[in-house]
Amino acid sequence: MGCSGRTNGSEASLQVIERQAIQRLVRELSGNLFRRLKTGGGATQETVTEAFKILCADKNVRGILVNIFGGIMKCDVVAEGIVTAAKSVHMDRPLVVRLEGTNVERGKQILKDSGLAIIPADSMADAAQKIVAATREEKART
Repeated sequence: MGCSGRTNGSEASLQVIERQAIQRLVRELSGNLFRRLKTGGGATQETVTEAFKILCADKNVRGILVNIFGGIMKCDVVAEGIVTAAKSVHMDRPLVVRLEGTNVERGKQILKDSGLAIIPADSMADAAQKIVAATREEKART
């Protein structure tokens, strides 16, 4: 699984704890490890698209979990980047997105209105469970 996430500098310690918790949850739920790709606090649509291209270039990445826990970076801006990136790489695997932070409701609405099969998650544990379930379903279909 691929994971893309970001925080601002003041949230660094929480981000480390959360990243480790997501890794542990995914491993416990599926037994699989995943690659982590951090876009950083100054993420733009271009950097998010590049992150998606890197993750989607790896055929071993069966799903992508985006975990945004931001304060400075607005969730609506991140959501626009996710939608643009997913459309530009022609997403062909499950995509779970958890947003938390400034303008979160606007960000969630952007994802919902995108027309893409984005799976929303409300918490870290919810995101981990959903990406594991989605990748298992995808694997069973193929």
